[in-house]
Amino acid sequence: MHVLVTGGTGFVGTALCRELAERGHEVTALSRSADGTTVPEGVEPYRGDVTDYESIEGAFEGQDAVVNLVALSPLFQPKSGENEHFRIHLGGTENAVRAAEEHGVERFVQQSALGADPDGPTHYLRSKGDAEAVVRDSALDWTILRPSIIFGEAAEIVDFTKLLTTPYVTGLPNGGRIPFQPIWLDDFDSIVAETLDDDAHVGEVYELGGPEVLTLADITRLIYRAEGKSVSILPIPLALAKVGGTVAGPLPLIPFGSDQIAALGVDNTVADNDVTAFGLDPAELRTFGDYLGVA
Repeated sequence: MHVLVTGGTGFVGTALCRELAERGHEVTALSRSADGTTVPEGVEPYRGDVTDYESIEGAFEGQDAVVNLVALSPLFQPKSGENEHFRIHLGGTENAVRAAEEHGVERFVQQSALGADPDGPTHYLRSKGDAEAVVRDSALDWTILRPSIIFGEAAEIVDFTKLLTTPYVTGLPNGGRIPFQPIWLDDFDSIVAETLDDDAHVGEVYELGGPEVLTLADITRLIYRAEGKSVSILPIPLALAKVGGTVAGPLPLIPFGSDQIAALGVDNTVADNDVTAFGLDPAELRTFGDYLGVA
């Protein structure tokens, strides 16, 4: 199968391109930085920007399937403002769907996010929800994947947590009690690959989490434990954190703003873990602690 991966040089995309190539697919990685040095061996690079239709349209010719991964991080504040979420998530998806339809691509896999909703509490979730609607309304054989936080090499969760906290004593909005269900990169990418191998996944929306529920406080403790440090967490009222995020958001070197603080108030776990649809037992997936070496 010929597979185009948009965002193919990113955190998820690089590993996915490698996984697909190892499964025998002919893979093209599309991104603004794609070249022979930024893609895995055996993967064809294609340079383009999903917000610029003319720059990406040619990459869709001859493809059997598209995996659309291009997205801003939910953790960091876009430099160009909140509308950047809609420009990339919604506008980029509109361009990818249009190109796929015009070039006769059959399969389209959309990486979305838990909580994606046009009426969601953050720009990130609203723009992801709007993008899902574009995919659902298309003429393509689509699958939508909604993962919790994905962890692995070069994942942002570790760096973001360390920017947000300090070892020994630190404050967290609501004491870091909001739950997440982190899923390992390799586990997630194997699921993405499986969606292309089985037509039973067409027209389905899957909510995907890892083997355990961890609060932000749990994640913080694990990260510092891996460095041989302890941490005591002091609760910051969410309302106060929102005020601080609103003030801090526009400033340079501040990694989060009001949208990111709001995201820390959103449950990021699954009611029913759809990894079982891919023959996986949630309890057997890799834990965040194991990845950090502190299982």
